[in-house]
Amino acid sequence: MEATIDYRIARRRMVEEQLVTRGITDERLLDAFLNVPRHLFIDPALARRAYDDCSFPIGYDQTISQPFTIAFMIQALEVGPDDRVLEIGTGSGYQSAILSLLAREVYSIERITPLARKAEDALRQVTTGRIRLKVGDGSKGWRGYAPFDRIIVSAASSDRPKTLLSQLTPEGKLIAPISGSSEYIMLFTRKNGRFVKRRLKRCAFVPLKGGVD
Repeated sequence: MEATIDYRIARRRMVEEQLVTRGITDERLLDAFLNVPRHLFIDPALARRAYDDCSFPIGYDQTISQPFTIAFMIQALEVGPDDRVLEIGTGSGYQSAILSLLAREVYSIERITPLARKAEDALRQVTTGRIRLKVGDGSKGWRGYAPFDRIIVSAASSDRPKTLLSQLTPEGKLIAPISGSSEYIMLFTRKNGRFVKRRLKRCAFVPLKGGVD
């Protein structure tokens, strides 16, 4: 008979072994990871491995990123409780749920309609903050609700995302994977009308695409 998994223990082990030991120190962020059940955002057949240090396919050539990658990007973004956050690439909805426990509001865009619907279903099963979902072209942002204090992009673009940067508040921050000869997570901070860019770490993400599927 197959043993029953205590997902709460698995989440705590994930936080302690994958996040804390690798430099994730934001207590609010760690608490969010403890409270969001990752196993509800992946294929049930993979649920036993939900808290492993890896990404998983979620269909349509998309993936749910490994926990550390999500935590690293959100910590670098420094999301505050009064921030309005734009997320490009809802995917499974897992990162949306994490962000919603840190920010005042999360606005999330997914271009693949069936993925957006699955994310909505998963998010209904968990406790979250305020999340507004939209099916659309994330590369264009969400001008009707701009500007945003923070923007997180979960797919790689070949150049700085100028349209998204234009939708930041005066002191806003955007984090995104940028591909070139190599692919890096880049942090853009708006200061005095210009953008300060920092290259954080190498990465591998699916490409950012326009349009709606």
